[in-house]
Amino acid sequence: MIYVFDTSSFIVLGHYFPVHFPTFWQRFEAAVTNGLVVSTREVRRELDRQEAREHLREWIKNHKEVFCTPSPAETLFVRDIFSVSHFQQMISLKQRLQGKPIADPFVIAAAKVRDGCVVTEEKGKDNAAKIPNVCDHFSIPWTNLEGFLAREEWSF
Repeated sequence: MIYVFDTSSFIVLGHYFPVHFPTFWQRFEAAVTNGLVVSTREVRRELDRQEAREHLREWIKNHKEVFCTPSPAETLFVRDIFSVSHFQQMISLKQRLQGKPIADPFVIAAAKVRDGCVVTEEKGKDNAAKIPNVCDHFSIPWTNLEGFLAREEWSF
């Protein structure tokens, strides 16, 4: 299975210091190398605006290939997401006015096109336009970082 990581899950990865979790980072690196872990350009843009830990910033800088440019199929699926008027709330007015990067619909689209699973720390809420809600609507699997570890049967 291909896993498409959201910004929130990368932020959680920042808590896994390589000096203390070397086996985790070796396995994660192998998953990236084997194409099992990907993300989107928009996630990288969001991460560039975050106060991420130094080791995570360095990892992101050295793994640009993880952060893919959306394909035409992904872009079309983003359109499908926003054709559901309720899901247009994924982009707030403030984000639009400030020109902030918006990764959520692109993460979902990347998973849909790749028959993958979204990895996010967001939680679904009734009548919300959160990643889990959109994934459920379009029958796209999703999990959090802990779920990713369980699915891949990683334990340390």
